Amino acid sequence: MTGEQKPFRQNKELTERLDVDFALKAARLGIWEIDPATNLINWDDQCQELFGLANMNQIPYEQAIRYIHPDDLGRVDKAVKQAMDLQSNGKYDVTYRTIGAATGQLRWVRFIGKSYLNESGEVYRFSGVALDVSDDVQARQQIELSEHRFRNLIKEAPFAIGVYTSRELIIEMANDAMIKVWGKTPSVIGMKLADALPELEGQPFIGLLEQVYDTNIPYQTAEQLVNLVVDGRLQTYWFTFTYQPLTNEQGKVYAILNMAVDVTERVLATQKLVETQTSMRGAIELAELATWHLDIKKNTFSYSKRFMGWLGFSDESKTLDEAYNPLPPSYRQSVANAIEAVTQPGSSGIYENEHPIINRLTGQTRIIHAQAQVFYDAAGKPALLSGTAHDVTEQRRINLALEQQVQERTEELEITNEELAATIEELAATNEELAATNEELTEANDVLAEFNQHLTRSNQNLEQFAYIASHDLQEPLRKIQQFSDLLKTHYATSSGEELVYLERMQLAASRMSLLIKDLLAFSRISTSPVPPARVSLTRIVDEALENLSVAIDETNAQIEVGTLPTLQGDALQLGQLFQNLFSNALKFRRQGVLPKIRVSARSVLAVDLPITVKPARQAVAFHSIEVEDNGIGFEEKYADRIFQVFQRLHGKNEFAGTGVGLAICQKVVTNHGGAITAMSQPGQGARFCIYLPV
Repeated sequence: MTGEQKPFRQNKELTERLDVDFALKAARLGIWEIDPATNLINWDDQCQELFGLANMNQIPYEQAIRYIHPDDLGRVDKAVKQAMDLQSNGKYDVTYRTIGAATGQLRWVRFIGKSYLNESGEVYRFSGVALDVSDDVQARQQIELSEHRFRNLIKEAPFAIGVYTSRELIIEMANDAMIKVWGKTPSVIGMKLADALPELEGQPFIGLLEQVYDTNIPYQTAEQLVNLVVDGRLQTYWFTFTYQPLTNEQGKVYAILNMAVDVTERVLATQKLVETQTSMRGAIELAELATWHLDIKKNTFSYSKRFMGWLGFSDESKTLDEAYNPLPPSYRQSVANAIEAVTQPGSSGIYENEHPIINRLTGQTRIIHAQAQVFYDAAGKPALLSGTAHDVTEQRRINLALEQQVQERTEELEITNEELAATIEELAATNEELAATNEELTEANDVLAEFNQHLTRSNQNLEQFAYIASHDLQEPLRKIQQFSDLLKTHYATSSGEELVYLERMQLAASRMSLLIKDLLAFSRISTSPVPPARVSLTRIVDEALENLSVAIDETNAQIEVGTLPTLQGDALQLGQLFQNLFSNALKFRRQGVLPKIRVSARSVLAVDLPITVKPARQAVAFHSIEVEDNGIGFEEKYADRIFQVFQRLHGKNEFAGTGVGLAICQKVVTNHGGAITAMSQPGQGARFCIYLPV
């Protein structure tokens, strides 16, 4: 400090010591004043800059307002008039847009001022300050725009969204989807969540929201059960939802964003699918099918125990790569492509394929026929490929054997064709001789035709005779039985042998009646052709067992029936076949031993038939049906004799019967183009094998 400097006046007023011009410039404030008498504006350079002007320290009010945005001009003019109105307090504060005179630049400016009155109450001065508030306005507009977009996003979102403020969880926003989920009206906005949805008490959601608010840690869950009062009653729903904390600039939570998706239909569909699979599992096991499932989202296969045994797996779940390992290398890609195609959008959703598999432990090869269907989630996306698999190895072996036979027959035919070609010349040479003998053959044919006619008439007469004779014999038998009943009544008090003779006579008449009935049955089977109809042996066996239910109950017989085929035949004749076989098994039982009857079936190729079996009609394959019992059995040497009419291995007093039943069985099998055999040992039961064409 030099001596020329004046000492600082500590007691001078702060406002006097302040450099006002410096302060205005530092605050980027401009100064303006309007003379009400002349309507001229006096302002500094800062104010001029806000209007895009320069070197115009004085300007008429009418000229200045040309640079105010047209949309704001009315509002500015109204504020000026109000400030200069004697009835107002004279304050002036308005924010508006200016348009730069030279550049056309748009600015937001704020003019703040006051009008002053003289002693007579007239405005003599109107002045104030101005500043550029473009940054503040644009920032506020950006915030408002962001908030507007945020609110619109929530409102238009396809899923439920709500915003809860403060720890009291005030519902600040909720879109229509959330209002619908709650089963409420928009009037709940502004209420506490606990008051708007009182049914949430006792459920975890209020506590979870408070936890998110306190810890600033989001919470998310899938398929959460929620009980809500909708349409006036408490209902159960399933939701996937998220609680996301919203924080301010200081990182403090001020609200929670709740987003929820109703997955009730998907969860119920999944539960229904599980129930359906459980109920079907029993039927699948009875059908000897294996089951498998592909979780499309997780890309994992699951197998039933039967399928695991085929594949040599010990785990019921496998990845895609592990699942394809049991496939021969040449089949892996084609199977993978087929599964990939059926799980794509727009596919039929039905999978069917046949291919070999190799057991990973034993190396055994099987051929399986797989079928499956795609199941979709609530969003319509493929979720599960579920199906069955059937072991068709034996069927394919039969097909292969048939193809081999066809090939062998083709080769034989080719050789035969060569031989035939070689003999054509010989045949041509004999044509003349054959032509010469044609007349003789024609005469012989006429004689043969006449003989056939005689034979046909003879057979018809014989059948008619047997039928009529059987019917005519019934009438005298009935009279014998009626008269014997009268005689028994007449001699009821007799002490002689009359009653004994009458009982023997009735017994003989009963046997004669039974014999006539069996002969009638045999006659009908002999003369009745087999109609071409598909019949189920399972149904036929069930009906035969039902007809014998009394005898079965009386003997406590155990019956075991396996899977039986459906074939071409006559249901009535086949019913007589099985009823006679079951009746014999019950009749010829061992004393003190509960009778057991087992019925089973399988397929057998014609080339694999026993040598002694000679079917009445040729076929590629046959159904082999076995009826086995644990009765008294018989000597193997009588195996052919038992199928003859009136042949009995036991006395009529020991076992009742006419000796026609097994003859009827053989006739039925012959009518169906098959064959029947019997195997037995005394005391070891009997086994009847029936072979019927496939």
